[in-house]
Amino acid sequence: MGTATFIQDQTEFDSLLATESFLVVDCTATWCGPCRLVAPLIDQLAAEYSDRAKVLKLDLDANQPIAKRFGIRSIPAVLFFKQGELIETLVGVKPYEEFSNAVKRLLS
Repeated sequence: MGTATFIQDQTEFDSLLATESFLVVDCTATWCGPCRLVAPLIDQLAAEYSDRAKVLKLDLDANQPIAKRFGIRSIPAVLFFKQGELIETLVGVKPYEEFSNAVKRLLS
């Protein structure tokens, strides 16, 4: 089963935005309780859509400029990018279906 790996820094993040046609980024932090609830759902998403979408995690404590850039004020926040452009953001703990439906809708 695939799991979502962490983006290391802003350089890697920008490179992914430039090269991936569809990118899902879970903005998280180690101290965030709700983020821990969302983490296994994001791993499930990474496994289910591994052939069509790149699903990754981003530690906002280590990447604050990215949080500022996209106006992230609360986490967990899951960002959906298509062709490098932010298309949708889901904030808070959601059921798996909500993340999955967003991917399906945006991929079609």
